[in-house]
Amino acid sequence: MIQELQSKNKRIAVLGLGYVGLPLALEFAKKYSVIGFDINSERIELMKQHIDPSEELEKEAFDGTDIEFTSNPNDLSKAHFFIVAVPTPIDNHNIPNLRPLLSATELVGKALKKGDYVVYESTVYPGATEEDCLPILQDISKLQLGVDFKLGYSPERINPGDKVYTLTNILKIVSGSDAEALDVIANVYGSIITKGIHKASSIKVAEAAKIIENTQRDVNIALMNELSMIFKRMNINTYEVLEAAATKWNFYKVTPGLVGGHCIGVDPYYLTYKAIQLKHHAQIITSGRAINDNMPIYLAKNILKEINNAGKVLKNSRVLIMGATFKENVSDIRNSKIFDTVAELESFGIHVDVVDPYACPNEVLREYNCKLAQEPQGKYDVILIAVKHTEYENLSESYFKSIAAEPFILFDIKGIYRNAFPEARYFSF
Repeated sequence: MIQELQSKNKRIAVLGLGYVGLPLALEFAKKYSVIGFDINSERIELMKQHIDPSEELEKEAFDGTDIEFTSNPNDLSKAHFFIVAVPTPIDNHNIPNLRPLLSATELVGKALKKGDYVVYESTVYPGATEEDCLPILQDISKLQLGVDFKLGYSPERINPGDKVYTLTNILKIVSGSDAEALDVIANVYGSIITKGIHKASSIKVAEAAKIIENTQRDVNIALMNELSMIFKRMNINTYEVLEAAATKWNFYKVTPGLVGGHCIGVDPYYLTYKAIQLKHHAQIITSGRAINDNMPIYLAKNILKEINNAGKVLKNSRVLIMGATFKENVSDIRNSKIFDTVAELESFGIHVDVVDPYACPNEVLREYNCKLAQEPQGKYDVILIAVKHTEYENLSESYFKSIAAEPFILFDIKGIYRNAFPEARYFSF
């Protein structure tokens, strides 16, 4: 397989060209012949023009690559090494939605041939690759694992917006259905990953390793969020506490905040879903999720309280929210929790304007039925800095006062302007 890929007699297919799949496909395409597949034909047309729809990659990332972009499933039959990197979201009831993963698996099953490899990168609960995906591959292709084709799992570790830890310099976990599969998959990925390869002992171990990375972070953020609630009642600034505690060499510094996005706020539900099937109640994980899921409402209630304390009528008040994406300096709005805060404030008759230099207005309108404002308009009773975008880090007090009603109330949940504006009624997590 390795020799055939190197000679370009066989091709790699990457299914799902989002923030994970596209950089992976382009990196492989520097060495191999690649088919980049996505069901969204509009995104495919942009990629053909060397445009990343996720706005993570520059045009230069497409240079010198041997890649065919397509939304036609029939083109997958030309590939022999399949990589599935589609989203694995949750539904409105926080239940894993495997439909994108299983749909992609069906497409691979139709294209699967003897000697082929299938590797999954999508985040799943331990067992999903072998228990949910493998039966579909075998049923549709009429081929048998180990006899006719090989299976593997290599979890994605890309951090959106991170220009330091990128695809090639993040250590890569790989796993395979047998020793031969493990070696081949490790060699294929090892040809593009400079940081190194970690060979997991089984597919389930690799799946579990990925799921606990984000679960651990979620639980730690939940702890900080709970501490921030306690410290607020003590009139102590959480960020000052963290700075002091971090002077100890082994203190693990995590900051409080809204937990959105497509990983940290989603992946723990995959693990708790599997735990329930095994008749185990994951108490710490579910408690952490409950705290983090409640933070947007907690934030809204505190804003309402301060408007009321200022002697203003809620229904006539105006709030400006600066930041709509789920994290700083990215355009990604998936699972952005700030819109839960928007909905809660609007339910009290408050007028809310949301601005963001990165978010796409059309996507925000489609996803959250919220119209982004191009810029602040008029005076606001509360200004909320929700995301630590670079554009928001060096604003002057005069700027804020030019758009703030009296009294000047600033909610700065990332602690950017702590102790900066003595005249402001200042609040942060």
